[in-house]
Amino acid sequence: MSKRVTLFEPPQLDDSKAPIENVLELTPVDDIGPDVFTNTRPLWHPPGARGIYGGAAIAQCLAAAMRTVPADFAVHSMHCYFVLAGDSEIPIVYHVERVRDGRSFITRTVQARQRGRPIFTTTLSFSKANSGGKKKIQHASAMPPVPLPAVPAPGKKRFDENGGGPFESARAGIVNRDSNPEEKKVRRWVRCRGRISEAGAQHAHLSALAYITDSFFIGTVSRVHDIPRFSSAAELKRALKALKNPSDLDDEDIARSLNELKEEEAAELRRRLEGALNKLKDHRNQKDHKEIGMMVSLDHSIYFHNPWNFRADEWMITEMESPWAGEGRGLVLQKIWAKDGTLIATCTQEGVVRLKQDEPPRAKI
Repeated sequence: MSKRVTLFEPPQLDDSKAPIENVLELTPVDDIGPDVFTNTRPLWHPPGARGIYGGAAIAQCLAAAMRTVPADFAVHSMHCYFVLAGDSEIPIVYHVERVRDGRSFITRTVQARQRGRPIFTTTLSFSKANSGGKKKIQHASAMPPVPLPAVPAPGKKRFDENGGGPFESARAGIVNRDSNPEEKKVRRWVRCRGRISEAGAQHAHLSALAYITDSFFIGTVSRVHDIPRFSSAAELKRALKALKNPSDLDDEDIARSLNELKEEEAAELRRRLEGALNKLKDHRNQKDHKEIGMMVSLDHSIYFHNPWNFRADEWMITEMESPWAGEGRGLVLQKIWAKDGTLIATCTQEGVVRLKQDEPPRAKI
């Protein structure tokens, strides 16, 4: 029996909406229950990943939960766990549970299921607008002084480091580049492509932000250690060959994305090894050489500080740092500011980060 990517036949793309709105569109599944939804379109399986892009599950769970909450409530936190790798070749069904409806706070849980098994689960809390009173305690981390990405000259490529997907990014440097891993901070500019529609309203901006937060996140652990994610052209080819249902990227965009990722990682190595691509083979033969064997997200939390006052289709600056790694895991913190300096969100993510081991496999007993 052949697999079906979505429960229902996907409609035509809506040109009045931004690409991210089409990617994250949900369809109610009334036959199962009143608070049950499914992905309208196929979901992206990133190159080299064990399953679908985690940001899609995060964003669609948020979108599903927001459909059960009054318009004057906005999400202020969500805590997620990646349980199983999502399969991009079968539908996902999102089950929302109405845990609590209070006057100032509302709680929801959402389970994303495939074949009846949970692959992702999250608990979300919503707060009512202006419920904090006129007198407030307020402070926020200041946005780093980073210039906006330069506008490309006519005929030059746009900010395509992320290929042709629903959002784009531009590097903004690494702070404390020559310091210890825990002292480095990796910065990027990000924004959704196109213009989020008026019909999508702030819910669409919040879902888009949730989608973006998972990009480049756990990879920060390898970045601060100067360990490339793909250490050879062969690895890139294997990752590309294993790709499934790239609904928001075509083959050309994916190839360009991988090549640019390779170039970025090679640049980091070039600084330290005076070579990069033409010396990767020699570098791999060094006794202290390290290669990523597995990198998988375990949990993901987002604290939404200003859910009403930002646009996800305008430039936002992200700053990521890793205060700790060990025991085969790594922790990353992320802050996100709007271009006007407003602190939008703070995120955390822990994941499995394992290196390829030198010792031969043990015999089975």
